[in-house]
Amino acid sequence: QVQLAESGGGSVQSGESLRLSCVASRSAYSYRCITWFRQAPGKEREEVASFDSLGVTAYATSVKGRFTISQELGQNTLSLQMHSLRPEDTAMYYCALDPSRGCGQLMNMDMFAYRGQGVQVTVSS
Repeated sequence: QVQLAESGGGSVQSGESLRLSCVASRSAYSYRCITWFRQAPGKEREEVASFDSLGVTAYATSVKGRFTISQELGQNTLSLQMHSLRPEDTAMYYCALDPSRGCGQLMNMDMFAYRGQGVQVTVSS
């Protein structure tokens, strides 16, 4: 069993930056897919960014060019760097990890083997 713990959320002004971190409880843990999701009040959960074991990254159109997903080499920390934040980025952000399936096989967050509890990001105008 692997626990994921997100941190780094908070309240910022439009245009500012935040860096979210997701720490996995098991070090040097191998994975096939890491993904950040978000869910705003009254809206469906959406995939924000993904990173697979081949190094391929993918981003939602709404965040492309502003957000960067990464894994800190040699560590068990996954990050989501967010720049130029907008009020519409306000949501609960979740990290999810799957050790055996590629990102293309995982249609939603519930399919991931491990999921964090989420961290709130609030962007005011």
